[in-house]
Amino acid sequence: MPKFDSIDDYLASLPDDQRAVVEQIERRVLAVAPDATRVIRYDMPTWQVDGSSLVHAAAWKKHVSLYPVPAAGDADLDRDLAPYAGAKGTLKFSYAEVDYDLIERAVRRLARTRT
Repeated sequence: MPKFDSIDDYLASLPDDQRAVVEQIERRVLAVAPDATRVIRYDMPTWQVDGSSLVHAAAWKKHVSLYPVPAAGDADLDRDLAPYAGAKGTLKFSYAEVDYDLIERAVRRLARTRT
C-alpha cells in the first residue's frame, strides 16, 4: 500500500468513482465537525477534533470503509448500521449503495460520544 502525505494525495490516487465517494464522505464529516483537521493516519484519510481521531475512511476495490463503528446506545442508528457492520469496528458500504445520510448520522454519534 502506498504511503500518503495528505488526504489530497490519497484522493488523487483513487479512480474517479472512488474519489467522489470519499470526497462526499468528507463533506458529511465536515458538516458534523467543521473544525476537524484533515490528516493521514494508518495510511487512510482521518478527521481529527482537538488532536483526537474522530473517524477514518478507506477506499477499497469493492467498498468504502469507515472506522470506528459508533458505540451502541441509539437503537434506531444501531439498527440502521447493522447491515454495514463488519469485523473489527468497521462499517462497509459497497460503492453502489453508500448511504451518506447514515454515514453523517454515524459521525454525529461519534462526535457526541467522544471522550
